Amino acid sequence: MDDLQSHKDAARKAAFKRRKQAFESAAPGQSAYLSEFLAGYRGVPVSGFMPIRTEINPLPAMAEAAAHGPVAVPVIQGAGQPLKFSLWEPDSEMIAGAFGAKIPAVDRFIEPEIVIVPMVAFDGAGGRLGYGGGFYDRTLETLRNKRATLAVGFAFSAQAAEELPLEPTDQPLDLMITENGIRDIKR
Repeated sequence: MDDLQSHKDAARKAAFKRRKQAFESAAPGQSAYLSEFLAGYRGVPVSGFMPIRTEINPLPAMAEAAAHGPVAVPVIQGAGQPLKFSLWEPDSEMIAGAFGAKIPAVDRFIEPEIVIVPMVAFDGAGGRLGYGGGFYDRTLETLRNKRATLAVGFAFSAQAAEELPLEPTDQPLDLMITENGIRDIKR
């Protein structure tokens, strides 16, 4: 195992522990700041995510955004491929997708202009540590090569890290939102 990978593994392990603690003590209203942010982009195509395990819950903000414009969720196409985004509504019929995340039973794909990104950890410079599959990095690169695409991180504030082991292919976040507020990225 190379040095970078061992640093990533150690960072993930520590971040998962912090996220689990934050999840277990989380209060209602986790997505209030996400709702506030999305209210400024009504009608713009957005991708949220279906929370798995101990991820922060974006569903109330997604439901509110869906009342004003298209909201989609990621659908994994296969290893090494970018994500596609299928339209979602609060009453959509959902089925099990890859890694335990629910996906719409009927695919109606769109390309979002705002991608709400789940994660294991984040830093103040827009760095993000995911699960290691590279899905969001490939996807954001593909979308950003077509047009301006906002990558908005959404996680518990406890998932913050001083610095993360990053690679040149890692796509930066444009903004970070937690249950405690909206954080600007300092590059």
